[in-house]
Amino acid sequence: MSQKAVVIGAGIAGLLAAAAISQAAPDTEVLLLERDMLHGKPEDRRGVPQGRHAHLLMAGGLAAMESLFPVNMRDRLLKAGAHEVALANGMLALSPAAGWFYRWRRNGPHMITCTRALLDWVVRQALQESTTRVTIHQASVEGLLGTAQRITGVRISPANGILPTELEADFVIDTSGRGSRNLEWLKNIGITDIEERKVDSGLTNATRIYRTPPGAESFPLTMIQSNPYNGMPGRSAMVLPIEGNRWMVSEGGTRGGEPPKDPHRFLQYALSLPHSIVGQLISSAEPLTDVVVSRSTSNVRRYFEKSTLPERFLPFGDALATFNPAYGQGMSVAALSARALAQELHRTELTSPGLSRRVLREAVSHVSTAWATAVGMDVLYPNTQGGELTFADRLTAGYARRITQAAASSPDGASALWEVTSLTASPTRLVQPKVLLAALTGPLLPQLSEPPLTPSERSILQRLQQASINRI
Repeated sequence: MSQKAVVIGAGIAGLLAAAAISQAAPDTEVLLLERDMLHGKPEDRRGVPQGRHAHLLMAGGLAAMESLFPVNMRDRLLKAGAHEVALANGMLALSPAAGWFYRWRRNGPHMITCTRALLDWVVRQALQESTTRVTIHQASVEGLLGTAQRITGVRISPANGILPTELEADFVIDTSGRGSRNLEWLKNIGITDIEERKVDSGLTNATRIYRTPPGAESFPLTMIQSNPYNGMPGRSAMVLPIEGNRWMVSEGGTRGGEPPKDPHRFLQYALSLPHSIVGQLISSAEPLTDVVVSRSTSNVRRYFEKSTLPERFLPFGDALATFNPAYGQGMSVAALSARALAQELHRTELTSPGLSRRVLREAVSHVSTAWATAVGMDVLYPNTQGGELTFADRLTAGYARRITQAAASSPDGASALWEVTSLTASPTRLVQPKVLLAALTGPLLPQLSEPPLTPSERSILQRLQQASINRI
């Protein structure tokens, strides 16, 4: 018998949840409800507050995404203009704990870089091409139907009047993002025991897109990481290759160190960081947009796994937990959660008792890894709200610093760090014997005070610096 599922929100988490259902339960009708109008092209939208800033799709997230579609998503993204970056040797990264990372020839995890608008569009196209059982409707969800024991649908305000105000469903998945009202919805049916924690470093992101300077197309992703160890506000910047022969330049600053919106001060901010390479790269580049600023960056976790969650309701993605986007793990966690849903649906029915609880348990394991990474660093910044530095936090931060120092100049340490960061390995990878030894013995090579550029990259940087001087 055909069943009906409702997915609230057509962002990455919602698209992947719909893909999971259509792959594992192909006879199920899936209605994707999205407040924003969606068009047949990549575009920024209001419902994705961080959409105009840097996004990284980690290897673990891409692998999970690949498992949900009959097409090769990596090839589709690259064909659409996305870039693939090798963490071991395809980027320049300055760590406050260890100087510049050495670049290694060995293979390791890759990540995908592009605009969030392109990623959403490619995934949405792949979903619509792979099934006719998923339809997208513009509608705003106002509440849940059912009881504290079982959800039976949603109450909506459709924009076009096609759908009924009360929409019955056999299963409801909430992927409505950072602004999800699921606590209010659940409270209205009698569930009030959901614990919520918020840790906010006050991070502000400022982003501007530039045309990639001619001849600089091969220049690697460049990152100046924020310093959580000196008791000062964190300040960072990144040059990210994106589609259309463009660079996305994102600056970030925690409370007291926020980047500016003014274009001239935006450049000065980059030049004033512990290394000026980001400013050097863009000082003569052609800007294509104004500076866009966003402050929706707090870590928020809702502990649904500890509550009396009703049957046939499942929170996913940012509706379950949000992370400081500086750590680039939110989309990958959503993809891994969607894969867990597909795996469970291969074993049982959509309406099987306990399905929500079983999928949530697996999703929470990925959430916990990303949460520990984000919160473990954010609590170290001054004036962070909601984050008290515990003894365990100090131990974790201390070991993270040792691992980072080892990873900067040790291939074993680097491999472990990149695998955990990419969500292709669990955090236990960081306590394996070789990694522990690297952390205990410290850096194997001298700390690099300058980025490890190849001769051709050094030539590109020098040419851009000269072009900037000539403009003055």
